[in-house]
Amino acid sequence: MEAIRMILDVDTGIDDSLAILLALKTEHVVVEGITTVFGNTSVEQATRNTLQVIGLADAPYEVPVAKGAAGPLFGEWGGPVVHIHGDNGIGNCELPWPEQEPLDEKAADFIVRKVNENPDALTLVFVGPLTNLAIALAKDPSIASKVKRLVLMGGAVKVPGNVTPVVEANIHSDPEAAHRVFESGMPITMVGLDVTMKTIIGKSHLDRLAAGTASARRPQFIGGILSYYFEAYLKQDGFYGSPLHDPLAVAVAVDPSLVQTEEVYIRIETKGELSYGATIADFRRPPERTNASLCTEVDSERFVEYFMNVLSS
Repeated sequence: MEAIRMILDVDTGIDDSLAILLALKTEHVVVEGITTVFGNTSVEQATRNTLQVIGLADAPYEVPVAKGAAGPLFGEWGGPVVHIHGDNGIGNCELPWPEQEPLDEKAADFIVRKVNENPDALTLVFVGPLTNLAIALAKDPSIASKVKRLVLMGGAVKVPGNVTPVVEANIHSDPEAAHRVFESGMPITMVGLDVTMKTIIGKSHLDRLAAGTASARRPQFIGGILSYYFEAYLKQDGFYGSPLHDPLAVAVAVDPSLVQTEEVYIRIETKGELSYGATIADFRRPPERTNASLCTEVDSERFVEYFMNVLSS
């Protein structure tokens, strides 16, 4: 199988950590770099968490990390999501201080450079606010036509949001950035709550991950962050388990057949009050134009088995 060359952009909380591990442990994926952004936690904490998770993964190659935006294009960051991701973004679990340092290069500059050096070769997987990509596009709009595709975790179209009744967290964190990305002409696959909320894992999965992972540190970490995550979902949504939001975006980049998609035009609401950050799809037929492949269904069983096999190998 041809290697999938990927740039990950993360606001490293719990599900971002799992997405990083999934990408780094999937044999035919090469992570060309990871960029960090505010969101689940501060960009400084997200950068530290990312470096620590890379160390935990024991990747067979060097993965450069570039620190990115500390807040949205306009306005102020709302602060860390402690009740879901803990004080440090990774469920209050402690990992060794990272030996690796982030690059001096800023995330947006890293994205622009890597895409221009590798035209039509890189898949971008963004699982946090889209601020770094919006800045990169402002610096060099031509990169929109040079990426293989963008797979993003964000948005909610036919299902409720998780911040407001209609708005998902990543888009809510910087709607103006999302608007600029969706209007860029870049080929986009949108992995939103429409599908991620169908990828639920529970205690039996946690037990299998802990029992099956060869490294001593990884199962302890995965068990710790998932236990925190499960408790958070129990308090918030009434079930002991969690969806695999960000790992699903990585999986769709690896295997698009995991999802069914519909070609739509997505607009980002940037002026509403209750709807600020809503991802609004135009379902009129025939569509005048489209700008995204909206994931509408997911083969959850096959995806969860892939996730479990990789992380317990």
